[in-house]
Amino acid sequence: MIYLLTVSLIWAFSFGLIKGNLVGLDSNFVSFARLLISFLVFIPFLKIKNLELKFISSLLLIGSIQYGIMYISYIFAFQFLKAYEIILFTIFTPIYVVIINDFIENKIHPFFYFTSFISLIGTAIVVWDEITTTEIIVGFLLMQVSNISFAFGQVYYKNIMSRSPGIKDKNIFAILFLGGFLTAFLFTLFTTEYSALAVNKNEIFTLLYLGIIASGLGFFLWNYGAKLTNTGSLAIFNNLKIPLGIVVSIFFFSEKANFWNLLLGGLIVTFALVINEHQIKKHSSQTEDL
Repeated sequence: MIYLLTVSLIWAFSFGLIKGNLVGLDSNFVSFARLLISFLVFIPFLKIKNLELKFISSLLLIGSIQYGIMYISYIFAFQFLKAYEIILFTIFTPIYVVIINDFIENKIHPFFYFTSFISLIGTAIVVWDEITTTEIIVGFLLMQVSNISFAFGQVYYKNIMSRSPGIKDKNIFAILFLGGFLTAFLFTLFTTEYSALAVNKNEIFTLLYLGIIASGLGFFLWNYGAKLTNTGSLAIFNNLKIPLGIVVSIFFFSEKANFWNLLLGGLIVTFALVINEHQIKKHSSQTEDL
């Protein structure tokens, strides 16, 4: 879980950086640029020898959906929503994680739905006072496309990598970013005026940070951690970044939030994670006894 926690802390800074520094750029170009940078970071580690074409195709599909479609929807949503509203509308991701996992495994995990729902309640308490109605429907729908795309990618990656134990994550991760940045690039052909594109120094540094750290290192550690974590905890961690994002917004981006809502909601999300881990350990202990 340390990998997921580390990434949650890294991503907590991304909401404010995007809203504060990149809204002047075409959102599809921002998605393309940061994913291209991430791809270049992982190219030196790429090893495709002996990889089956079906496996490579699956990785490209994951990258195009989890990173490409997710970022296109997510960053475009900043045109309609404030940073805290973006954070608010990610709260449904844990439910999507469990639903998609059950669909892929063809098995229902009721307890994961229970802990994910507790996590959703806790996160909703954190941001309850921040709900507004300005352009809410478009922003909400864009964020659900983003949430479903991200949920699908991490669950499917966990699934296919569990069946490929001899493959190291760092040696194939460039393929995911390739699928992501090619998908985003296709969208830029319709929305980005490259002949008139101007990127200032502040935007360049922000894109470099997001591409190398938030997307590159962050997505690698997140999907790697997803392999090592049960589905219930993975679902809950998808919401842990929300109270962390609020805390960062308060201390680093001078935004305001209800302290007691933040404290109560954060405790409920943590409680969901604790009881989920306790149940998994209890189940594992009973299985070993058998």
